[in-house]
Amino acid sequence: MQGRLDIQIEDEFFYIIPEDVRNLIFYGRSAPVFRSCTEKKDEWAEIFATEISGHVAINTAGRAVEFITTKGCFIIPLFSLQKVARGEAVSAPLFQILPDLRGGVFL
Repeated sequence: MQGRLDIQIEDEFFYIIPEDVRNLIFYGRSAPVFRSCTEKKDEWAEIFATEISGHVAINTAGRAVEFITTKGCFIIPLFSLQKVARGEAVSAPLFQILPDLRGGVFL
């Protein structure tokens, strides 16, 4: 939608703006992950807002992209993200990074 890269994690929708997708793929720069949210002010009024809900960066090996959001830590293969960004694919697999029992993460 609107040239942005949409990400669905469970029941929440996140997105990355097109300029940040280009900077991520071509230059390896990290980028913010946004989430559109609605808040009920009262029974008749709603407030629509956009907030930064995490960030995305290429991992140190350069083969995957890590999504760190309010929903958790996720990883996607870089070539899959590139295919979606170019419009060659509609979706790509998103894998959750399992937390280590000692407080770290497995990679």
